[in-house]
Amino acid sequence: MKNSVILKSSSSGISVILDDTIPYGELLEDIAAKFRETDSFFKNASVAIALKGRELTDEQVREILDVISGNSRLNILCLIGEEEKIEEETTKIQEEQEEQETQKDENCGLFYKGTLKNGQSIETERSIVIIGDVYEGCSVYSAGDIVILGTLAGEAYAGAGGNSNHFVAALDMSPSLLRIGDFSLRPDAEHIPIWKLKQKPVPKLAYICDKKILVEPITKELLKSINS
Repeated sequence: MKNSVILKSSSSGISVILDDTIPYGELLEDIAAKFRETDSFFKNASVAIALKGRELTDEQVREILDVISGNSRLNILCLIGEEEKIEEETTKIQEEQEEQETQKDENCGLFYKGTLKNGQSIETERSIVIIGDVYEGCSVYSAGDIVILGTLAGEAYAGAGGNSNHFVAALDMSPSLLRIGDFSLRPDAEHIPIWKLKQKPVPKLAYICDKKILVEPITKELLKSINS
């Protein structure tokens, strides 16, 4: 097996240099032995693989990759034809995986059961659903969306960090201050007619439209428009 299989590794990939003079069957055995020997070194690494030094058919490439997978714990991200592209391609794949994981996190929210009062506040990097009220003097900060299944009388800041593609929803929308991304709205209670204050609360949603915060009753049409 001496020098029939040579491994050259970088921080993100492995070049497998193959002897082109020995029989293919013998080469497969040497590849299996080489990766068994180096398994404790590579462990569960996610890498790109480049096969060098020998002309291979598509079937042989698949067989070699199967042998590598069967004799090591490597997670093979992809097969690269040019050694100098290993790090570039692997970095691209890893970034795509991280982006997918980030998207999963963004689509998963938190639940808080209870009422915020006496100046309490909640801060989170994820969207949040509060099952309870948010009293005046209290605040909720979220990098995502905010949904309050109760009365919002305090402050709510969605899209904290500057992302305006988020919203605030509440069964009773009576905030002292609303912020979404870089925009803010402070309702002026002094100019709200008394007859409106006595009306039964209607679930409302606050969102950005034409660079300002709009607060509207929640309807199917509204939900469809902000999700399109």
